[in-house]
Amino acid sequence: MGILEVRNVNKSFGGLKALHEVNLDVQEGMIHAIIGPNGAGKSTLLNCFVGKLEPDTGTVTFNGRSLLGIRPHEINQAGVSRVFQTPEIFRDLTVLENVMIPCFAKRDGSFELNALRRIHNETDIREKAEQMLVDVTMAEKHDMQAESLSRGDKRRLEMAMCLAQDPQLLLLDEPTAGMARADTNATIDLLGEIQDKRKITMAIIEHDMHVVFSLAERISVLAQGTVIVEDTPDKIKGNAKVQEAYLGGTH
Repeated sequence: MGILEVRNVNKSFGGLKALHEVNLDVQEGMIHAIIGPNGAGKSTLLNCFVGKLEPDTGTVTFNGRSLLGIRPHEINQAGVSRVFQTPEIFRDLTVLENVMIPCFAKRDGSFELNALRRIHNETDIREKAEQMLVDVTMAEKHDMQAESLSRGDKRRLEMAMCLAQDPQLLLLDEPTAGMARADTNATIDLLGEIQDKRKITMAIIEHDMHVVFSLAERISVLAQGTVIVEDTPDKIKGNAKVQEAYLGGTH
């Protein structure tokens, strides 16, 4: 039993079966990686978590609440935040303004760009946003335009925006995609620090095995739409089924 439970999930697109009888449990406070070769069904599964897709059959529950039928914009109210492959930020706003918006949304229940007019003078919102930037080591860049940030800093900003919503579960879709190795390593360190400090449950979809084995405490391996093995990183590394699925391609 986990905080995020997936039971017998199936999803097809026409004649293509993207997910077949998928079962997995993400334990509270743990970093759980979902890996697999291209076309294994990882992104389809993640989209079933956040309301972008609904399984043909099966259930997805978080904290005992079904996530089926939930709309993508409602997922934050369920205690779930998502980090996208390409950072989702307000590029024409400052770094601080980007984080103030979800701080306000957490309190007000809305997420509107025009809310900036109402929140700039609210000390508690500003203080919380500033603390989020401290937590992701972005405080000194609070007045910069978000568009001008590096790829690594845009990712840090997006994480600050997610943390501002006080999530219980953080879903990360290839959080190091497109990054240089230095930024990748910095992101690994940041995620480790966030998990140590906040004990947030994390589910990570990732191709980079360096990231997976640096962070994950538990790993589910998908191949051809089904979970072929779920185990600890040490046991995953030498598992014959995993090696076959990747054709020896883990690195």
